[in-house]
Amino acid sequence: MIQIENLSFGYRNKKQLFEGLNLVLNKGHIYGLLGKNGAGKSTLLKNMTGLAFPKKGDCLFNGINVSSRPVSVLEDIYFLAEELFVPALTPVQFVANTAGFYPKFSKSDFYQYLKVFDIDMDAAMDKQSFGQQKKTMIAFGLATNTSLLIMDEPTNGLDIPSKVQFRKLIASVLTEDRCIVISTHQVRDLDSLIDTLLVLHDREIVVNQMMDEVAEKLTFGVYADTEGLPVLYQEEGVRGKNAILRNTTAKYSKVDLELLFNAIIDGNKPVLELLKAS
Repeated sequence: MIQIENLSFGYRNKKQLFEGLNLVLNKGHIYGLLGKNGAGKSTLLKNMTGLAFPKKGDCLFNGINVSSRPVSVLEDIYFLAEELFVPALTPVQFVANTAGFYPKFSKSDFYQYLKVFDIDMDAAMDKQSFGQQKKTMIAFGLATNTSLLIMDEPTNGLDIPSKVQFRKLIASVLTEDRCIVISTHQVRDLDSLIDTLLVLHDREIVVNQMMDEVAEKLTFGVYADTEGLPVLYQEEGVRGKNAILRNTTAKYSKVDLELLFNAIIDGNKPVLELLKAS
């Protein structure tokens, strides 16, 4: 689906964001892309969609270089940017003007998603709150039915009930022919949604693991006392010590994404070495 080969990119007069980055994303998966603010998550997504051009290397979509931006690629990729600029149109008018660029767009799906999000389809989009605008554009992106769906900070501006609906809708639209990439710094919003974790840190993808594989290698829990336990990383919490341990019992625990992310960006070598191991 997406193949990034030896990608190097940097903005003028700024430090290099990526140097020789390699990454493969396959259809049938929901990828969660995590990284600190300024790590280059948005820039990486723009390289994937042909909105930014690498200094070196290639980004291929089904074998086609996205930098050339052919119609066959653009009509099968939808990118929802973090910043929105909606027109002075109703959702109905917006679809009439825009849906034609996406051959697999489904109006019935779009209106159903608007209903789920409680969006007035006859209200001007530019007069709506940011949260309502974001939900309308999420609904449009899902309804394009593109093979590649990329969303940058999609839950920003959403209230808690809307975030719940968002997770349900994302899970419902994944097919074996579709790849979904979600970038966020709100780690908990990806709990129980993604099946593959990507972490961008220090100009490289330091983690690229299926969530099931993470749970096979690591155990997460809250302990009153961790003395004598195979602790790899821990933080003080209200109820005790939030800890990551080596999984020595072959039992699964729920992956604490926030704790894991903190361990990774803290440079915890035992955790990183386990996650890099095949």
